[in-house]
Amino acid sequence: MKNTANTPTLHTGFLTGPGAAPGNRHETEAGDVPGWVMVTLMTVALVIAIWAVAGPALVDIVKSALSRLTNTIN
Repeated sequence: MKNTANTPTLHTGFLTGPGAAPGNRHETEAGDVPGWVMVTLMTVALVIAIWAVAGPALVDIVKSALSRLTNTIN
């Protein structure tokens, strides 16, 4: 089996490995802004969906805990 540990490889459009010039990755990689926007929007949608389902139960839990706490203090 060939040892590829020190062999530079082409990965997603830029050269990586010991032979790669420093800074090449950032110069050739334009970024994935639309991907991050999609991840952010999907995360917001999930939080809203979970909050819609679990919100009332969470409010009841917090109110119950606070009422027990205030009854314990008084």
